[in-house]
Amino acid sequence: QGLLAESGGGSVQTGGSLRLSCAASGYNGYCMGWFRQAPGKEPEGVAYLDPPHGVPHYADSVKGRFTISQDAAKTTLYLQMSSLTPEDTGIYSCAVVPGPGSRCALDKPENWPSWGPGTFVTVSS
Repeated sequence: QGLLAESGGGSVQTGGSLRLSCAASGYNGYCMGWFRQAPGKEPEGVAYLDPPHGVPHYADSVKGRFTISQDAAKTTLYLQMSSLTPEDTGIYSCAVVPGPGSRCALDKPENWPSWGPGTFVTVSS
């Protein structure tokens, strides 16, 4: 497996959109997810894909606004974010864990052993 590397973060105004990418090759059979950490807060699970068919799961806070996907070659994980609010501000990181199974849980970031360094997302009002 390769290293995880996020890109696509930046600054947007409320209501704006961003698409994050995570280079993640060699992780067939893994759950692949996005987490975020706001300043002074604990990491929060955002969304993940279940292997082998890429079934998406979302945190309630982002349902209907964010879409997680993967390219056909399964080398890049995406997070399309729309209708952004200041509450979406934070460092967004991709993470992987062998799956499927109970370890693939958004409310247990400690279960995910491999993380990228993260990319900053700032949403201004």
